[in-house]
Amino acid sequence: MSRSGFASKSYRTRGIVLRTHKLGEADRIITLLTPNGIVRAVAKGVRRTSSRLGATLEPFMEVDAQLVMGRNLDIVSQAQLRHAYGQLLVADYPSYTVANAMVEIAEKLLEADGDSTMRQYRLLHGAIALLSKQAVVPGAVLDSYILRALAVAGWAPSFTDCVRCGAAGPHAALNVQLGGVVCADCRPSGSLAPHPVTIGYLQALLDGDWDTVALAGPRAREQAAGIVANYLQWHLERAVKSLRHVERI
Repeated sequence: MSRSGFASKSYRTRGIVLRTHKLGEADRIITLLTPNGIVRAVAKGVRRTSSRLGATLEPFMEVDAQLVMGRNLDIVSQAQLRHAYGQLLVADYPSYTVANAMVEIAEKLLEADGDSTMRQYRLLHGAIALLSKQAVVPGAVLDSYILRALAVAGWAPSFTDCVRCGAAGPHAALNVQLGGVVCADCRPSGSLAPHPVTIGYLQALLDGDWDTVALAGPRAREQAAGIVANYLQWHLERAVKSLRHVERI
């Protein structure tokens, strides 16, 4: 995280807790996504039963935090809860696994591209908030988040116009490596031929068109999930471990 905007050794920021690690007998290392970047800080004594910060600094919570800069890790001096998303998500296993995947993806994308931090923060916050409402199938929230996060990072897919020549769709073929649908003239060998409903579903995920998303059947959701996962891995050039635990329903 760039700290050029902080005038003193102590600073305040809002953030989403991405993950935590135990440190010693009573402390935790907290990884926060803030509007200015990723912060790793020590929360002292939070594993003690008397700690008021323990329940606040849990994964997926959005907090207002007061931190003190340290040489290697910052120190959390105060934290106030903004949104208790974590309490809702841990109670539902499909939502919990999706949230884990989203925060891992957010961290990996920001490692590759730190210029879009504020937009990635807002996108992750919106996705976690939607997930906590349980109004949309968790897998659909995840796939929508992945496509939109990749678009913010500069890898926007196209599910309407040919990604090679720009010819208007609809098109029957899709090429993951090229980044979307391709026309008959531009179609390389090895391209996929998903069902037309699947291509429309992918566009709805990218647009956040939840009414259309809700109409999709299991076949379209399954096809789209595979395409989205392959597209993510192609650009990250590595697997996202948390995706293996996501339940698709």
